[in-house]
Amino acid sequence: MEKRKSLNEGWIFRKENENWEKVMIPHTWNGEDGQDGTGMWRGKGIYEREVIISEEELKKILFLEIGAASLVSKVYINHNYVYTNACPYSMYRIPINEYVETGKNILSIEVDNSHNNTVYPHMADFSFYGGLYRNINIIEAEKIHFDYLDASRDGVYISAMQLDEKMWNLNIRGTVINEETECKAVISCKLLDENTIVCQKKIEVYLNKHADFSMDISVENPHLWNGVKDPYLYQVVTTVEVDEEVVEERKVPFGFRSIQISSEHGCFLNGEHIKIRGVARHQDFENLGYAITEKEMEQDIEIIQELGANSVRLSHYQHDDYFYKLCDEKGILVWAEVPFISTPPTSEDAFVNIKEQMERLVKQCYNHCSIYCWGVQNEISVPGENEALYACVREMEQYVKEMDSTRYTAEANIYSVENTSILNQLTDLVGYNLYYGWYYKTIPDLQVRLDEFHKDCPNIPLLITEYGVDTNPVYHSYNPAVKDYSEEYQLKFCNNAIRAFEERDFVIGSYVWNMADFGSENRDEGGRKGQNMKGLVTMDRKLKKDAFYLYKAYWSKDLFVKLAGSRFVNRHKEENSITVLSNLSRLQLFVNDVLVEEKDTVEPVTLFEINLSKIGKNEIKVKGFDDSENIYEDNMVLNRVTEANQSYIAEKKDNRAVVTNWFEKFDLSDTTEIIIDENAYSTKDMIQELLENESAKKVLETYMEFLFTDARFIRARNMTVDALFGLGGLALPKELRLVLNRELNQIKKENQL
Repeated sequence: MEKRKSLNEGWIFRKENENWEKVMIPHTWNGEDGQDGTGMWRGKGIYEREVIISEEELKKILFLEIGAASLVSKVYINHNYVYTNACPYSMYRIPINEYVETGKNILSIEVDNSHNNTVYPHMADFSFYGGLYRNINIIEAEKIHFDYLDASRDGVYISAMQLDEKMWNLNIRGTVINEETECKAVISCKLLDENTIVCQKKIEVYLNKHADFSMDISVENPHLWNGVKDPYLYQVVTTVEVDEEVVEERKVPFGFRSIQISSEHGCFLNGEHIKIRGVARHQDFENLGYAITEKEMEQDIEIIQELGANSVRLSHYQHDDYFYKLCDEKGILVWAEVPFISTPPTSEDAFVNIKEQMERLVKQCYNHCSIYCWGVQNEISVPGENEALYACVREMEQYVKEMDSTRYTAEANIYSVENTSILNQLTDLVGYNLYYGWYYKTIPDLQVRLDEFHKDCPNIPLLITEYGVDTNPVYHSYNPAVKDYSEEYQLKFCNNAIRAFEERDFVIGSYVWNMADFGSENRDEGGRKGQNMKGLVTMDRKLKKDAFYLYKAYWSKDLFVKLAGSRFVNRHKEENSITVLSNLSRLQLFVNDVLVEEKDTVEPVTLFEINLSKIGKNEIKVKGFDDSENIYEDNMVLNRVTEANQSYIAEKKDNRAVVTNWFEKFDLSDTTEIIIDENAYSTKDMIQELLENESAKKVLETYMEFLFTDARFIRARNMTVDALFGLGGLALPKELRLVLNRELNQIKKENQL
């Protein structure tokens, strides 16, 4: 039977050319600089520890299991090279018997999070933390065992299909490896319900070096896994017996459930309609980066449950298996995806890499009933769309279907993808990342886009996979507006979005961006560096922004009342609107213990108008009543002042002016169009390709020198120059494109000479 030995303790670590220090796994070297905007160090880190192997252990089959290492890791045992892994978010295993000896062994792991054009992600709005950030174990297996090296986690794959109203078919398949003499074996599968055998089946196989197996079991009227309402799990126990002795066993929690999704009517879980009400989640925590433990993951699940959400988008990569397990147990539907993000592959090696990451995601997470779809790409069309891009997405989708035909395939597109784009025809489900009223246009334009999409594409199931605004809870406004980073604008933006999605049956669901603030090394806005602040809670999970309670009011059945604006303490106006967030049926508002108004309401957002005639401290209290007249309360103190508090206002940074001033020194008056020679360079080419040609590089250095020291440009090397012109924050003058093409198009591509 399998035994596991943790290797999380006893490590020493150093960055290249620095001194050793003692560390524990999980570990990252970017826990702070990946979040504070001071400049994230990216390079090689070396981990080392002793591993004692006994004679008895060496008689078994030993595997080194590394939970995850970012971005690329190389394993050495006793100073001998063993293996390289380039899937930064996946678990991997290595057979180590031939490399270890009885007694002391030296295990060394070199991890490198430098930019790597062949490893995804290349460019994204989150920090690429380096380190060994998930658990490390040695697995001791018998010589007859399930396959540990098929890229899966369990070595067995379990699925269920509903045959009719009563009957389900449970399928269990896998591979048994035999590393000793040929023999007969019995593979047994039992479905357990609270330790009671519901049904079982046995098959006999002949074990040469390996034996594939598959068995079907009929299950009548199983207790269904019904999401957050009733996340019921059975246990599937699969064993291998030789000479009536169990030599290998897998115990896998498993839920029976059916999901159908309609472009007109939405999602049906076990035949019951549900609106997918979700949050997106990145896995990092403040000062921990990716080096989190089960404690932090449990904290995130509690936040999701408190919100009343029924789904989570695990962005933009494979998360820790423990988190998928928690989603199984709590009934949280999961959109799972890989970091095929922002830019298409520029080499065959890069495409092979993202396919390998997809294989590991599907195989390692296959048995989690909470997962309802596999996301094959996110905003991959940032540099633009073409046939090569479509071919890549199409191949990814087909690749997933070959591995798992029981779940939906999905994608998340940037807003600039036209409704009728071929890209929207390549997966079962289509998601859009829409930020109307933040990065472009106005808040009400969201509704317009939703209706236009459904009119143009009535047969395409639509989800909104991202929407949100950066919010720093120290900023507040009487008149919330775009890019003021205030809690009040986040409330306004999200309230409109929630209503837009709820009012449209054809919108299957949505994922607010994001559950929590997260590290994004190159960001510097909203009064905080190194963070994307679109979270409903702060990165340390200690502060819940007002918008958190907005979602709770719409989604949760746990009764509560909350006064929004409690951090907007100093109020300089006498007349104030007080926003109450609640799911109660009746509310009373008090100012300095005097009842101002009572309202019967079923609305999640209720406004009260009050007068703060008293200079100084004013106590605000709200009481809410449920149908049984139980009372729920919340309080806050508002301080009436005579002048506006300037600390509530975010400093305005006009990057556009900086860019505009830079280009004033160039003559951009010649707007004559030219005919592009496809055999020469142009703004259609990837920036990285231009940098690899000295003449083309000089053109970029001449006209775009300031971008060579801007981290956004460094991360954008896999974009075309044309794509840069689509980034509103850079405000590149359109005349510059003509100038660049006139000069770049004089430089012939080497393979065209």
